Amino acid sequence: MPPKNFHHPFQPYDIQQTFMQAVYDCIEQGKVGIFESPTGTGKSLSLICGSLTWLREHKRKKFDEAMQNVEIDDDEPAWMAEHARESKRREILHMRAEFERRLEGVRERERKTRERERAKQVAGGGEGWKRRRVANDDDVEEGKGDVEDQFALDDYDSDEDREGSRRTNNGQPQYSAETTRLLEKLGMIIPATDERKTDDNAEEELKIFFCSRTHSQLSQFVGELQRVHLPAGLPPEESQDPNNPTPTTEEIKQITLGSRKNLCINPKVNKPNNSQTTINERCMELQQTKTPSDKKCPYIPSKDDESLVLDFKDHALASIRDIEDLAQVGKKLGVCPYYASRPTVAPAELVTLPYPLLLQKSAREALGISLKGQVVIIDEAHNLMDAVEGICSAQVTLAQLRLARESLVIYLQKFRNRLKGSNRMYVTQVVRVIDSLVAFAAPLENEEGSGGNVQPGALLAGKGVDQINLTKLVRYISESKLARKVEGYVAFAKAGEDGPVGGQKKSHQTTQESQPAAAETPTLTQIQNFLTTLMNPSKEGRFFWSKEPSNDNKPTLTLRYLLLDPSPHFREIVSSARAVILAGGTMSPLEAYSHQLFPYLPETQLTTLSCGHIIPRTSLLVRAVTSDASGPLEFNYKTRSSTSTMQRLGEALLAVAKKVKGGMVVFFASYAYLELVRKQWEVDGTSSRIGAAKATFWDSRAVAVEETFKTYGEAIVADEDRGALLFSVIGGKLSEGINFSDALGRCVVVVGLPFPNLETPEWRAKGAFLDGRAEERDGKVGGAGGGVSGGGKASREHAENVCMRAVNQAIGRAIRHKGDWASILLFDSRYGQARVQKKLPGWIKESLPDGSIGRVDGVVSDVAKFFDGRR
Repeated sequence: MPPKNFHHPFQPYDIQQTFMQAVYDCIEQGKVGIFESPTGTGKSLSLICGSLTWLREHKRKKFDEAMQNVEIDDDEPAWMAEHARESKRREILHMRAEFERRLEGVRERERKTRERERAKQVAGGGEGWKRRRVANDDDVEEGKGDVEDQFALDDYDSDEDREGSRRTNNGQPQYSAETTRLLEKLGMIIPATDERKTDDNAEEELKIFFCSRTHSQLSQFVGELQRVHLPAGLPPEESQDPNNPTPTTEEIKQITLGSRKNLCINPKVNKPNNSQTTINERCMELQQTKTPSDKKCPYIPSKDDESLVLDFKDHALASIRDIEDLAQVGKKLGVCPYYASRPTVAPAELVTLPYPLLLQKSAREALGISLKGQVVIIDEAHNLMDAVEGICSAQVTLAQLRLARESLVIYLQKFRNRLKGSNRMYVTQVVRVIDSLVAFAAPLENEEGSGGNVQPGALLAGKGVDQINLTKLVRYISESKLARKVEGYVAFAKAGEDGPVGGQKKSHQTTQESQPAAAETPTLTQIQNFLTTLMNPSKEGRFFWSKEPSNDNKPTLTLRYLLLDPSPHFREIVSSARAVILAGGTMSPLEAYSHQLFPYLPETQLTTLSCGHIIPRTSLLVRAVTSDASGPLEFNYKTRSSTSTMQRLGEALLAVAKKVKGGMVVFFASYAYLELVRKQWEVDGTSSRIGAAKATFWDSRAVAVEETFKTYGEAIVADEDRGALLFSVIGGKLSEGINFSDALGRCVVVVGLPFPNLETPEWRAKGAFLDGRAEERDGKVGGAGGGVSGGGKASREHAENVCMRAVNQAIGRAIRHKGDWASILLFDSRYGQARVQKKLPGWIKESLPDGSIGRVDGVVSDVAKFFDGRR
């Protein structure tokens, strides 16, 4: 049986065919997939072709089924039933064909516009764009009323009074009734009674949500998407024009979602120095009912030009665009791309978006994203667990608590007489909660030790604080804009006291444009985020306190919440979606994801795949360097700092460096150990000897990583035979995201295993949680911790997984494409253990010799033969 055609733009390799089939089967069977495909093997194209082929085929299948199930009266003759089916079929296909012709018209106008622009060699909107005239910075001058008024809190109704009035659409601003109706009609905001939230049977048109960490990674994905051409999801409408036959392919309908920071086109809102929070709040302020009409954002469509949103939808879907392209469409049409992209989600087949917009429930609700029955693909998923834990964790320092209280006092002194009703009550509650947190944290400054556990109740033990409804208080801080107003007024007041020139007090009659810039994240917002964690179930996370050194040598006391169990926060996505696929270049060890993200899923609902590499086996040399002439090489915490161990390491690396042509990268477990080794080698002369063999560079927190990498590369280009040696750190910027392709990374060395510090309160809590859950799973609750899951097996397994995931990320920097070749050396006796080796990616593990117990002299000989064979 021939392999399935996934419409790959090139002839796929066997591993790509296997990968695409696995993606297709995972979606078809409605499973959770954990897939690993090394960088350089065409992972993105495989994900695109496997998933979109399934989507188009599924649409065709559903269409055919629907046509067969057209409701016909039982007593109708067969010819009438067939006529009804055919009429329905033609109607649907005609509507689809009209949509495609409209998009093709947009593409044609854009092509002509680009041709005119190239001919004129000037940038412009072109005649193909219908554009609304909007005011710019030179057209409208902002008013100069009493600036202090902007910092006053609006009246805040009680929860009972404001239901249905002040409560906004999923946390969005309070629009005027006319604006609200228009935005709901256009699909730009979600109605308060959105059927998708109330009807469990309601589903959107089937689509794929593709998520990655950053917009730059999504832009690379969009570039790959432009290579792919697929058959139409529905059968084509028969063309009546013999000179214009029906096309055999159909363009992919894709939309990229982003934040206001990425998509806002109002220059008065999205200023270069404005933070994400500032842009969000300024945008919402310009749409509130109290904002004068001539001050509202001119890019929000009015009832007179709602067709602009439809034009935007057509232009957005006519071509495959990244986030910057989408912003340009909005600018040319004169319509806000942040809001106008929302109704474009419905007809899209593929929606690309960054991690936060998918993982945060509030973000999905604000964007109107429903995952029910949809396909979710998360790329670069090796960071997924950390991302979920990071989103749900929070911290606040004692200094921030004191600063927030001081700022509130300053604010209250100015606006106390204007605070009425709910505002007065809630602001008072905020002060009391902060006082309670300060009362707990302040005595810890004089405590011995660097940290410890915290019981949630101890944080809110202040007088009467236990009677405060934290849910309402957190909502108040957010909806009232208290954080931004307090911080904005304090900055304004201090600027006025200092005076702009000669100590003269600044006039209150000034424009909003001249106000001092607020911090990236207001202190009260950080406290709000911390308070949110106090509402989480206690079994999901733990609270800690810690003292850490600061620049002024005075310890900084921090209260921290750590999410221990990411599975409940990701479960809503899994339970809603038809299928979820986690993909990455280095996902090993794969079992870590099933244990921590999907402990509730039966094995039958999980599918995993670790692909090999497209390079031939002769292009990769992998060795575990476990000993030298003096005995085993061990770089554990107890032995790695000995003078003897560091000297032996230097001798081994020098011997290897002499055989390597091109670039050699050595990764250490930490910056502290890297610096310790460097100092020792400077004393015993190893540094100068290595420098004589290769140009040597050292990673450092004090030097920009881009500069170090640039000079390292230049040294290799200048003399590839001599090459260069770069000492770096696992987990540093050079261990992830930077490609050591070709001559930049002919030999990658990892020294030791970068285990985290397991003695910190956070790691102890995580370990205890994992061991406890393992005992529950095995029916050993209440036992002493013996048996299969006892004795800390689950926590040790987790620590090894975290360690090896970091190692795999580092060594994955070497091979970046089919023609690349490199050697990988793992320095530590523990790399000879089967338990450690099984956590390596399959393609690397396959290149390890059986047993893999390697002495330095033997490995150096193998490296020499490997490089001689590449000449």
